Amino acid sequence: MNRTEIDLNEWERKEHYSFFSTFTEPFFGITIQIDCTSALVKTKEKGASFFLYYLYRAIKAANQVKNFRYRIINNKVYLYDVINASPTIGRANNTFGFSSMPFNEDESIFIKNAKEEIERVQNGTTLFPAPKDNDDFDAVIHCSALPWLNFTSMSHARNYNLPDSCPKISFGKVVTIDNKKQMSVSIHLHHGLADGYHVSIFADKFQEFMNS
Repeated sequence: MNRTEIDLNEWERKEHYSFFSTFTEPFFGITIQIDCTSALVKTKEKGASFFLYYLYRAIKAANQVKNFRYRIINNKVYLYDVINASPTIGRANNTFGFSSMPFNEDESIFIKNAKEEIERVQNGTTLFPAPKDNDDFDAVIHCSALPWLNFTSMSHARNYNLPDSCPKISFGKVVTIDNKKQMSVSIHLHHGLADGYHVSIFADKFQEFMNS
């Protein structure tokens, strides 16, 4: 993965990074509502996977927000050229495995590769199925889908002894509100790398892509 080290002395977020990086819990979370009315119609007409439809658009939106591509590695900040998806994949026995889905601007290629990865993980039995290649696992967004729950907030299990700066995006149940199909989306980001403003940019882009 191509990445560029940030010169912290010249970085506009130098103080923010220094301040929030000392926190035991440096992540903040926001839950937004995304209108899925148009997206559901399109996926139904195409017989396509709604999960992969919104996952592609969420990762595409995240890639267009620079702050979603910052990562902290060995106390250094890097900006990745591209970040990928790492969603949890459910299995028939109601367990799940973690996956790795490289982002591709070509939606058809992304979905083809994602379907292969879903099959690979579903046919496995471990939490961490062996990766297909040596992907840089820092350059991911941790994703999860909870299609059974219409949540209004969320927290994540964390090991505070392990450094982590990867964003986490969770997608909820689609519900009908005022004759529109809506889905809760939870976004957690390291506050040293991003603020609520950057979540708003992501939300606007994600909604735009869901409508297109």
